[in-house]
Amino acid sequence: MKRILILPGDGIGPEIVAEAVKVLETLRREFGLAVETEQGVIGGAACDATGEPFPEETRRLAGAADAVLLGAVGGPKWESLPRELRPERGLLAIRSALSLFANLRPAILYPQLADASTLRPEVVAGLDILIVRELTGGIYFGEPRGIRTLENGERQGYNTLVYSESEIRRIGRVAFETAMQRGRRVTSVDKANVLECTELWREVMESLAAEYPEVELSHMYVDNAAMQLLRAPRQFDVLVTTNLFGDILSDAAAMLTGSIGMLPSASLDQHGKGMYEPIHGSAPDIAGQGIANPLATILSLAMLLRYSLGEAELAGRVERAVERVIAQGLRTADIHSEGCRRVGTAEMGDAVVAALMEQER
Repeated sequence: MKRILILPGDGIGPEIVAEAVKVLETLRREFGLAVETEQGVIGGAACDATGEPFPEETRRLAGAADAVLLGAVGGPKWESLPRELRPERGLLAIRSALSLFANLRPAILYPQLADASTLRPEVVAGLDILIVRELTGGIYFGEPRGIRTLENGERQGYNTLVYSESEIRRIGRVAFETAMQRGRRVTSVDKANVLECTELWREVMESLAAEYPEVELSHMYVDNAAMQLLRAPRQFDVLVTTNLFGDILSDAAAMLTGSIGMLPSASLDQHGKGMYEPIHGSAPDIAGQGIANPLATILSLAMLLRYSLGEAELAGRVERAVERVIAQGLRTADIHSEGCRRVGTAEMGDAVVAALMEQER
């Protein structure tokens, strides 16, 4: 029996996670998925309940679980808290505590959503990119860091960008292994012309490429990569990059698909245990209105089934169910277009469950 920890989080998190749980319960009841679930708090909800964003009980539950399904964290309500107690610190803490170093962020455009993209349909049609982001190193975790006062009385903020060769090699290996199952092309994104840290990154990727002769490796500076994502995104197969660059580029890639509300993610350790979450934020401006798009969270559940539970067949069923509701013309507000039927969060979740049940067993 596998154990899944559910962390709804903040803002729209509880709403979208509830729809993914509907799908999970259907898989358990109707398709024999052997899982049990527990629920915990993280982020702002945890701050309210315990005074800290990643309480010890959540740490214990996460450590004991086979996988974690997360909604979203953060919001203006908690911005006045000391930095170390803000919701986002809980997110960084759980990634670090579980050694979730590999973040997989697919950007796939469903044909029916081509008109929802900010780019012309002919530019994005057929888009299928995977961004492999290093998640537990780089400038988000580097020391020293802080805000200090100089001798002249001026305040100065500082952060440290640092990567060891072993950290680069392990995320690179994930990218190459994944590319072997896809189009066998890896683009390593860095800023090696000005950052020594990413000069080493490039050198390590080059040495690793020798172990994968079937995979074509190319390099691209991050500013050019951002431009190319908008100019000709279909040139990419797998992109591998640092924590900071991956954070930015994956959000840019999200908009190519029509909405950030469509993109799931998986954060994995070296053994396949993972945390799964939509890449969008907590969207406090629409929280409680029942209009948030739950599809990225449901697709994150599909990734959980595939990567942590080894249930590729059930993962495919969930993904096909999402494809079916999109083909039926159901749309939440973020992806709505003329001629489609606008639905709310719960109705979209119910539609996915119905499409799941309609598939032959």
